[in-house]
Amino acid sequence: MVVWKLDRLGRSIKELIELVNGLKARGVGFKSLRESLDTTTPGGKLVFHVFASIAEFERDVIRERTMAGPEAARARGRKGGRRPVMDAKKASLASKLMRNRETPIAEVCEAVGVSQATLYRYLEPDSTLRKRTD
Repeated sequence: MVVWKLDRLGRSIKELIELVNGLKARGVGFKSLRESLDTTTPGGKLVFHVFASIAEFERDVIRERTMAGPEAARARGRKGGRRPVMDAKKASLASKLMRNRETPIAEVCEAVGVSQATLYRYLEPDSTLRKRTD
């Protein structure tokens, strides 16, 4: 099989290796004109596998960095995820406003800057704080 450029054949190195191995199993060679890569020769096979090894190494390094980021943040005391929309001050204000049964819930939500769904995630309909699991 002859292709003009290696990136025209597959999206990832893993996909390319699987394709080339599949071709080899069927007795078909592979040549890339742009990269001067020919897996029908011992040198071409070597270069192809060197490229594949470098790609695997690069993927492992990226994975290590990706995993190290959150670990370092946790070591500094940072928790993952979004910050809570309602803090204790907003929850207290909303609770006080809700105790006055004449205040519409829409006004309570507007005063603290949250939606009704968010308000009820933090407060019971009787204005008491809900127990949070996070």
